[in-house]
Amino acid sequence: MATFNKYNCFVENLAEKVHNLQSDTLKVALTNTAPTAADTVWNTTVYPAPVAANGYTAGGNSLTVSSSSQTSGTYKLVIADTVFTATSGGIGPFRYVVLYNSTASGAVIGYYDYGSSITLADTETFTVDFDAANGVLTIA
Repeated sequence: MATFNKYNCFVENLAEKVHNLQSDTLKVALTNTAPTAADTVWNTTVYPAPVAANGYTAGGNSLTVSSSSQTSGTYKLVIADTVFTATSGGIGPFRYVVLYNSTASGAVIGYYDYGSSITLADTETFTVDFDAANGVLTIA
């Protein structure tokens, strides 16, 4: 499983009410361009994404928040897995999966590095497997 890397701006954005992680539209998008911790927004200029075709939607997949809650002062965000399926051709290449807030003008949250480029052939799938037990992120 790829490791979650948060963007530096995410902490400030939380403090300044940019994100409502429970109700905003969160998305994941694919790119083959390496993110940097200093990036602030998702856009296809910074992160050229696969063409919006063959099963890939422009901007990536919208996500379902399974739970967004705190216990004993520790907040945990749990997101349901999402699947990209190549149809009528391939998707890719991509190496990085970027988590961002579509409601907040593309404010980035974090990304996963899969270690090498991936290309999906027709009918192949790629699952972004979010950690259901520990959550995508915790804040204490």
